[in-house]
Amino acid sequence: MQLEFNDPPKLILKGSPREIGLDHGRLLREQIYRQLDVYEEMFEHTAKMSWERVRTLAEEFRASLAEKTPDLYAEMQGIADGAQRDILDIVALNCRSEISFGSFSDGCTSLSWRKNAGAHVLAQNWDWTNMVKENLALVSIEQTGKPKIYMVTEAGIVGKIGFNSAGVGTCLNAIKAHPCISSKMPIHVALRLCLESLSVDDALQRLASLGGVASSQHILIADPQTSLGLELSPLGDVHLTEDEYGMVTHTNHFIQNRFVVEPPSWAPGSDKRLDRVRELAHELAENGIRGEEITASLLRDGIFSDLKNAPQSICCQEDPSRHRTVRPATLFNIVMNLDPQDLKAEVVVGQPGSGTESVVMRMPWD
Repeated sequence: MQLEFNDPPKLILKGSPREIGLDHGRLLREQIYRQLDVYEEMFEHTAKMSWERVRTLAEEFRASLAEKTPDLYAEMQGIADGAQRDILDIVALNCRSEISFGSFSDGCTSLSWRKNAGAHVLAQNWDWTNMVKENLALVSIEQTGKPKIYMVTEAGIVGKIGFNSAGVGTCLNAIKAHPCISSKMPIHVALRLCLESLSVDDALQRLASLGGVASSQHILIADPQTSLGLELSPLGDVHLTEDEYGMVTHTNHFIQNRFVVEPPSWAPGSDKRLDRVRELAHELAENGIRGEEITASLLRDGIFSDLKNAPQSICCQEDPSRHRTVRPATLFNIVMNLDPQDLKAEVVVGQPGSGTESVVMRMPWD
């Protein structure tokens, strides 16, 4: 276990689920407290819901997690003990997408691109309130009998965006649609289970065996051979396959999943961002970009820094007319290379192409 004081911090976590959680909670205690303050304000503003009410709803998920995913529940308990908070606070962080019932205003634009027959590039901008930017962390997790995980996450949350030593990577796009079913898996738990899998097929089997997800979301998942857009909902899933360019693209609305009904215009600009990311990516492909030419810097400069249709652009800009808890902006960009011979990722915190983003951070770093 080690903590390097960079921006954001890098955690190297090893051991049993409880040991991993304890170190996570101890090392990110300050960030976890800030996260809880952020989400308390966010729930109050978006759903008129007190934190005590949030904790009451979290109890429904706690019981299900303890039964279905005992290792991850033990890790959450370790985080709670390490941070000196109640377990329901940590469960609430990990189930915040579900407890909010779609009240939050997430963004995000994601892309997978097949480099060749045995490698994919997986990338996204993650858009969320700037209030959580200082609470991000780069985390590696090493557990016996499971692939090693590298991910970018929010303090206190056990699964998010990243890849593992088996070459499985995940991106996330939030979707707003009812219902939410607390006996199913929260999306951040589903992401972690994907990152503990040996392949896309293995991940799909694990999600299905546990009954699917509790809320509507999109996971863009890839391994060296396969990429799929998982349009997930508690009422049924649809899997999007690669287009003629070897790509899957997604923003914040369902493209094919009609098992649930999304509120009209809940994610302003999502359709325009989808058209724009496809336009830019297809243009690169038509210009002959392929294979090793598909680099992280090319994607940051050519796609993920794009400001067309701002503030709801691929590189999302803050809208000062909105409350600060629902004022999304691009907080980081990640580009993962899922080539088995060269597994790696580049992360830039801040607005790519703005000149104010952080230096490029690389995973793995150990």
